[in-house]
Amino acid sequence: MQQTAHRSFDTPDETRRFPNGRAEILAIGDGEIGRLVFEPGWRWSTDVKPLAGTSSCEAPHFQYHLSGQLAIRMDDGTEFVAGPGDVTSLPSGHDAWVVGDEPVVVVDWYGASDYAKAAGREAGDNG
Repeated sequence: MQQTAHRSFDTPDETRRFPNGRAEILAIGDGEIGRLVFEPGWRWSTDVKPLAGTSSCEAPHFQYHLSGQLAIRMDDGTEFVAGPGDVTSLPSGHDAWVVGDEPVVVVDWYGASDYAKAAGREAGDNG
């Protein structure tokens, strides 16, 4: 049975830092939610790929975009830019990068749990 819960990203359970960004993870209810922050110059294939060890991002995402412009290119060649107020559903197999000088902030309901987690690293480690 679902129970009332109240959490804030001011005190995430885990923060995973990587070049030009971070993933803040909150456990709430029976799940996890992530706030992903990407600074200008961030690109998945440059800044997270070395941690993931895959040719493209294999984490599926269901995201609400709060700020900034995020370009996304799917492995099938589909490409678009998402901005504030947009919702994106991304299957495995994509690259993404910040467009412009404003940080990108997204709330990710699906995919953040394992995002930017280095091989062999346990949940709960702060990086």
